[in-house]
Amino acid sequence: MGPESERWQCAGLRWSASGPALVWRHPVRGERLSPLPPGRPLAFTTGERRRCVGVRRGGRHTPCPAGAEVPCSAVSAQCGDCARLDRSHSVAADTIADDPRPYDVYLAWFGPGLVKAGITAAERAGARLLEQAALSHALLGCGPLMAARRAEAVLGAALAVPDRFPYAAKRAARVPLPSQGLRAAELAGLHERARGLEGLPESLAVLAFTPVHHDAAFHLEGIRPGHELVELAAGRTVAGRVTAVAGPDVYLDGADGRLLLVDARQLAGWALSAAAPDAVTTARTAAIRMPPPAGPEVLF
Repeated sequence: MGPESERWQCAGLRWSASGPALVWRHPVRGERLSPLPPGRPLAFTTGERRRCVGVRRGGRHTPCPAGAEVPCSAVSAQCGDCARLDRSHSVAADTIADDPRPYDVYLAWFGPGLVKAGITAAERAGARLLEQAALSHALLGCGPLMAARRAEAVLGAALAVPDRFPYAAKRAARVPLPSQGLRAAELAGLHERARGLEGLPESLAVLAFTPVHHDAAFHLEGIRPGHELVELAAGRTVAGRVTAVAGPDVYLDGADGRLLLVDARQLAGWALSAAAPDAVTTARTAAIRMPPPAGPEVLF
């Protein structure tokens, strides 16, 4: 096997209309995807170090010029320089004001009392909601970027709807899976209140309430409490079969009988080699707990 810098590097998980897939990049062979349907074996051993994944913009990837190493436990797989470059031209970081594409304004439901407002390019057709692990969502309207930004701010101020939550709260709230009826009812109430707000931009085309549930995409109906969060480090093995995927979280029935959860955000940056499907998981694991009400972790 060649040097680690010449091997396939995992670049995390990507959602599309066809479902979730792990992204792989090679310095010569480019990019490929590995779909993650339920039942698929997933067994790998991490390489010697975790390296920055660089910057992906407009469908093109620019490798990290320094090949910088990133901490094993970091949620982001970018070094500081690449992260700053990424955010210098980003809708999420509010550093773009002239994007001509239409934008959707949405309400996303993650758990009882966990509803957020956000915006996403309309052409992404809901992929952003799948990336965030929203269990359900409803579009409020569609319009130019600045109108969508204004509507997002109005929702936050008038309805006390935030634009983010601690990710651990979302993870804990999905098990056991809340009913679609509960989700739709809470979304419907907020949607009705939002439509009646003064201050929504005239250029925003307000939409009727149409809830979208992601059960068929995530396959969470059979997930039960007891999963252990995998803590990746160099030279550690993880092996099991995929049972569900929600946002960046991959749920596995471990080959050794344990219930495992791999956060693909932390998988990004590793060079991985195949392990035997029946291998014992040697990576450390930790129990998944509900976080305190307030906390600084706000990614996704």
